[in-house]
Amino acid sequence: MTTPMKKTLFWLPRILCLMFAVFISAFALDVFEGNTGFWRTTLALLMHLIPTAVILIVLVVSWRREWVGAILFIGLSGLFILRFWGNGPWWIYLIMTGPLFLVGILFLLNWRYRAQLRTSK
Repeated sequence: MTTPMKKTLFWLPRILCLMFAVFISAFALDVFEGNTGFWRTTLALLMHLIPTAVILIVLVVSWRREWVGAILFIGLSGLFILRFWGNGPWWIYLIMTGPLFLVGILFLLNWRYRAQLRTSK
């Protein structure tokens, strides 16, 4: 495996996970539409950012233990489908679970090729 490919395989799931966290955090901005008070808006914002916190916690755990990331990210994508099945069109599931599933597969590949990725050459 070439060095650029090693770096790409190592960093790609981590960067995609951070990008997905930013993407789902954008949905929390709708709490500022209402005319509620400061504390209610703050509480609503914190509630909307719980999925982002979960994603980031799983990423921190997965950073060194790629097999854990593979299981948890694939599990999160399945959990989302089970929880929200029937509440929207199919492409919503693809947008919300596709990146999680892809990150899980990439962490699985990271774990599989860990020895090669950790070498300096």
